Amino acid sequence: KEEIIQDHLAMAPISHTIALGLIITRASAFTAPTSTRALVTTASPFLASANTPSNSNNSNPTRQPMARRMIGSILDLLSGGDGGMISPENAMKGRPEKMKGITGLKHYILKNDLEEVPEGYEVCVFGNGCFWGSEKAIWRMPKGIHSTAVGYCAGFTPNPTYNEACSSMTGHTEGVRVVYNPAEISYVDIMRMFWESHDPTQYMGQGNDRGSQYRSGIYYFNEDQKRLIEAAKDAYEKALGGREIKTEIAAASDYDKHGGLWYFAEPYHQQYLAKPGARPYCSAQPQGVSLPPFETWAPEDLKEKYAPKLPEAFWKKHGPMRGCSVVRFDDEPILES
Repeated sequence: KEEIIQDHLAMAPISHTIALGLIITRASAFTAPTSTRALVTTASPFLASANTPSNSNNSNPTRQPMARRMIGSILDLLSGGDGGMISPENAMKGRPEKMKGITGLKHYILKNDLEEVPEGYEVCVFGNGCFWGSEKAIWRMPKGIHSTAVGYCAGFTPNPTYNEACSSMTGHTEGVRVVYNPAEISYVDIMRMFWESHDPTQYMGQGNDRGSQYRSGIYYFNEDQKRLIEAAKDAYEKALGGREIKTEIAAASDYDKHGGLWYFAEPYHQQYLAKPGARPYCSAQPQGVSLPPFETWAPEDLKEKYAPKLPEAFWKKHGPMRGCSVVRFDDEPILES
């Protein structure tokens, strides 16, 4: 009974927000998409506002994220679905304090510190829809993954909360940060999982999740990564039958002026799908299309250094299937390579 009451109280303000959004949308078929987001910011406590306590803890983490995700997507659909990006000058101001509860936090499955990057290890950051499933696809890889984490990347607001990121008013996309050992797994292996785990031809969203916070993006930390990403994009675009890939490709350093590329999400989001009571939600839209063989698209001078370490047999057995299926898989890393 208490849970029913909590759900009712949680949904009440959302109902009013939807109703107001419908009224405004019907009143003016030519309203700019940003006006609907402004409505979200001022009218709904479930979607971000500058009045939200900095990095506040969510009192009901298994319900409220789904409510915010649903309403954010509905309002984006009401405003046309592909509302575009907010400008840096119009983004929320954010805060200097980092996310609470991240310092010292261990990966729920791999048991390593989320923030540490051991000597010789490297970092990969990308976004391809709802970060819950995207993260799980990587931590299940059989070797070389030190940690994965979910967060908010490639935006303009320092240290955003989930509420704020869901409003599309910070410019961030839901992202995954991977710390990996390049001696055991190649950047190309991780990048292949990124491409094949979603539909990169969708603009500003994946499946029913719409808005800039669900856009496809991959962010490079050096020139080698940039060249590999661009070459793989061209190859995968051809494999998809020539459909244009809409993935955002940018340097991590481009976001230094906004405080940095990456901000960790709240602790309850970290490895969410592995935790008791998690709802098996995934919005990504894998196409069931494989990235062409590495040797057919990789720059010649990078072939030896970045050759894949996972065999094709791994991808045939464990690679993403059409439609989002990662939520059905075991949480532990795959034992075979």
